[in-house]
Amino acid sequence: MKCTTLLDYLPLLSTFRFQRFNTRFVQTPDSASLPAQARSAFNRCNLPAEVLGGLPFQRHPVPLLIDGVAEVHRALFLSLDQVEDQQTRALYFRDYMSASFLLDHKERAGLAPQAQRVVRGKADYLRLLRGWMFDADGIEGAVMKRWVESRFGLIPRSHKGPIHSAEEPRYLAYQADYVRGLYNANALEAQLDLLYCFCQYELHRRLPGATHWRLYRGVNQLRRHDVLDHTTEGEAVVLLNNLNSFTSDRHRSCTFGDTILSTDVPLAKLLFWYDLLPGVLQGEQEFLVIGGVYQVGVSR
Repeated sequence: MKCTTLLDYLPLLSTFRFQRFNTRFVQTPDSASLPAQARSAFNRCNLPAEVLGGLPFQRHPVPLLIDGVAEVHRALFLSLDQVEDQQTRALYFRDYMSASFLLDHKERAGLAPQAQRVVRGKADYLRLLRGWMFDADGIEGAVMKRWVESRFGLIPRSHKGPIHSAEEPRYLAYQADYVRGLYNANALEAQLDLLYCFCQYELHRRLPGATHWRLYRGVNQLRRHDVLDHTTEGEAVVLLNNLNSFTSDRHRSCTFGDTILSTDVPLAKLLFWYDLLPGVLQGEQEFLVIGGVYQVGVSR
């Protein structure tokens, strides 16, 4: 089957979705599997967290589809198919987001600031992206990590410090942050659904046939991260947080830590990259990468 746009994947993915629980997956070593404490039994896409979060998915990725998003917004993608210029498509997308979620007319979406104890009228997907850039452990970061948890079933491994289980106080503090972020906001998670879908559409348009992107991340004290295995000299298997910042510029990544992780990120695990929407997150050539188990190169 030849797939020319994201919409062409729908029949294929729909068929796979209902067959997934009858599929036998080849057993992999423990270091290649997503640990139980890092995954939820529930998500809203076409693969369970155990599969999309494991090392085999990094090596052999397939498209990920969040339930119903492409179908509900089919008109947007059909109109984008007719536009060749990528900057024009970005403008179409932003206009569509404003119209669909009443971002410029929030009172029509039910916002009544005079009746609200906490005013959240400015909360939207752009504010979330900018908030993440300034502090990934802030309230906006918690909302975005919660979106990954609910859509892909990947539980955060860090928020203002390491998270080892869903029973510990730090996980409860993360929950309090994302509840505050979602309170009195206008369908923020649905906005992120469409942002992810648009990102995947643009990747398919701009990089036809590509499956991975080589990216870099600077970290301090690698031993404090979830290192599952040291495979060879200069390589390791790590469990990343459920949402992470990477860059395509290795030299730039050096400014964020004394150890550089390099890895081939499946395009299906990109929520956003700096060139998707002009003027948003461009300063650090930043990529927002959905987590799980990754094989990485380790260097200084």
